[in-house]
Order: sequence, then C-alpha cells, then structure tokens
Amino acid sequence: MDAILDWMNSPAATLLGAPVSWIEVIGFVTGAACVYGVARQQAWNWPVGIINNVAFMVLFFGAGLYGETVLQAVFAAVSVYGWYNWVRGARATTEKGDLPIRDASRKEAAAGIGAVVLATAGIAMILTHGTDSQVPWPDAFVLAASLLATYAQARKIFQHWYVWIVIDLVSIPLYFSRGLNLTAILYIGFTALCVYGLVGWKRTRSAAARPEAAAGKVPA
Repeated sequence: MDAILDWMNSPAATLLGAPVSWIEVIGFVTGAACVYGVARQQAWNWPVGIINNVAFMVLFFGAGLYGETVLQAVFAAVSVYGWYNWVRGARATTEKGDLPIRDASRKEAAAGIGAVVLATAGIAMILTHGTDSQVPWPDAFVLAASLLATYAQARKIFQHWYVWIVIDLVSIPLYFSRGLNLTAILYIGFTALCVYGLVGWKRTRSAAARPEAAAGKVPA
C-alpha cells in the first residue's frame, strides 16, 4: 500500500513551475468525465465520481486541505445515493432512469443557503483551531456548498448548477494558492462544463414541457 501511495504522490510532470502528481492526473481525468456525465444526464457519472473522490482524498490530504479531504469521503457516500436515485427513476412511475429535472422550492432554497452559511462558519472554526489549515474559510465554504450541490444533483434539482459554478469560482484561486495547478485548471474546465450542463438541462426540461403544454391547449 505504501508503494502505491508513493507512486500516486510522485510527480508525473511539471505545470506552471509546480509538480503535478499522478493522483492529480487521475483526479483530472475522472473529474472531467464525471461532470460531463452529469451534464449529459448519464448515470455512469456516479461510479466515475466515486473514483474521483478517492483520488482527491489522497491529493487534498497531502496538500493540507483537510476540509476538502473529509468532503470527498462524504461525496462518495452521497454518490451511492445519487447513483441509486438516478437509476431507480421517479417514484411515481415503474420506469427506471426517468427521474425528472425539477426546480428547488423556496423552502429548499432558503434551507440550503442557511445550511451552507452555518456549516461554513462551523467548519471554518474547526479548521482554524483544530488543524494547521492555512485557508480555513474558503476550504470550509467549498466543503459546505459542495455537499448541498451534490445532494441537489442527486435529486436532479436544476439550481445545483448555479451552486457548482460558485464553488468552482472559489476553488480555482484556492487550488492555485496550494500549488495544485492542474486541479485549478480542471476547475476552470468544470466551470465551462457546468455552464454546458446548465444549458443542456434547461433545454431538456423545456423540451419535456412542450407536449404537456400542447396537450393543455384549448382550440379557439
């Protein structure tokens, strides 16, 4: 096991003056594939995402991003739920893989924002006083907001894309500051993929609504 971990953390290349480890390369490839799979509404994004979570656990722990290390472990657990939920489909039907895209209710949105604010503050305090983290607040925010986004993604709530975009915009400078240049570049790509996914999900939802709207028309 030690030999495997040593290889994972060994440099594969140099990018912008900083070494890029093999585990960071693995995280780059699986992360990009996962987000693309979500954008295309493919259930295989979840097992690929779990591989990505394990890779980033190793990477972030080595970089001193302890909040995000814990986050990846929680991600893996939530991903099992998301995988099941997407494959199972909607409760109201007997079909599989037909979980519809929906909007967050006002109550869900308010609860989500409140939870992120409180969790960010609490996690930041733990990281500040319980670890040697040098970036407790952005690390805490990424952890808290990502949990919300992953849960909403598992429920196919449309607004999760907006949360991911905000997370990416915070993560990019965070990872550059920790010397994780390839991962920072990956998150730039994530931002573009999130915009792609947002547009694609919006188009899918609009297309699904057209037959219902047409059926409800009353001839003049």
